[in-house]
Amino acid sequence: MEGALKGALLFAQSGGPTAVINASAAGVFTEALNTDCITAVYGAHYGVKGILDEDIYDISREDSETIEQLKYTPSSALGSVRYKLGNPEEDPREFEKILSVFRRLEVRYFIYNGGNDSMDTCDKISRYFEKSGYECRIMGVPKTIDNDLAGTDHCPGYGSAAKYIATTITELALDSKVYDTGSVLICEAMGRNAGWLTAASALAGLCGEGPDLIYLPEISFSFDRFLSDVSKVCEKKNNKCVVVVSEGIRFADGRYVGEFGIEETDRFGHAQMGGVCNILKRLVKEKLGVKVRAIEFSLMQRCAAHLASGTDIEEAFGAGAAAVRYAAGGETGKMVTLERVSDEAYRVAYGVTPLSMAANHEKTVPISWINEEGNGLTEEFIAYALPLIQGETGLKKTNGLPAFVSLKKEKAAL
Repeated sequence: MEGALKGALLFAQSGGPTAVINASAAGVFTEALNTDCITAVYGAHYGVKGILDEDIYDISREDSETIEQLKYTPSSALGSVRYKLGNPEEDPREFEKILSVFRRLEVRYFIYNGGNDSMDTCDKISRYFEKSGYECRIMGVPKTIDNDLAGTDHCPGYGSAAKYIATTITELALDSKVYDTGSVLICEAMGRNAGWLTAASALAGLCGEGPDLIYLPEISFSFDRFLSDVSKVCEKKNNKCVVVVSEGIRFADGRYVGEFGIEETDRFGHAQMGGVCNILKRLVKEKLGVKVRAIEFSLMQRCAAHLASGTDIEEAFGAGAAAVRYAAGGETGKMVTLERVSDEAYRVAYGVTPLSMAANHEKTVPISWINEEGNGLTEEFIAYALPLIQGETGLKKTNGLPAFVSLKKEKAAL
């Protein structure tokens, strides 16, 4: 690429892992290793913290087959981090250190793979470098099972988590019918402010075994209305009812149902959700007197690579590769987006949006996609989500078990 900016590329992963985050890594590595203007390819251990700690791997020493099989390996191959950079105007020391590492490695391309907070980190670094006069193309690659990043039709990671949730709900719904005694099953999916994961449970209805009631954080929650809904379903279905709730459901006054007695927050100041299904379990058992089971999908919804969506894998890989192409072509300070071109013959194109858009905005489920009763989804949501769970993983197996891979992680010379 004549006249292109020459230098090394550094890639890092951040935030919660997904079943396909490594597919994006594979996309970045594959594209970067075959791009003439990129002189070396590095990976930071534990995200931006690895840069600060000078803990950097030389990706050129990895086997091509390992990089290919990363597409089907869950978790974060380079290690992840939840680390919030401060304001460079108030304390520039961390940014000075990052710039020092970039200069020594001659890094001119930085790709960061993560969610909202990761895009904020990426944006801060981009602005600091620009102010410092250091030419470096900085791109974000979207990643979150929450599907709440603004500026993109959907996020890599969501399709696989949605497929896991819909499949698991189908299996649990069948299991709940085994005995002639009544039982209420309450399942909890991740989602603090956006109910995309919980909404995915509605896809199970396409198999005839979907949830009876679905509650998202986009609609205010009421104990009384909830008990009334469950009671009505139990009356119709021999005291059987399957419920799916978001961890972030909240009352009309804004209080989270799951915050009762919980004062913990994560490093970004977000309330640590969880336990909603157990709160509702106690409520139903006390008020309705029926047998109740509570199940948190917890980590399984983000690491079930054995049930990953083929579409999600390919789009995650494509987003990583697109980030490299855009950066090599001159783009910086942007996040790669997935733009839905067609629904009938489902297809996406890769675009870009400013990092600040992804960092400072949160995409929630449209109210028009939630039914009038506030306890289910409409056909519009089904049409949106169904293409995202299509296709199967190319995961290889050994002795009947997944053959996941690991990187060699050979240190780069600093």
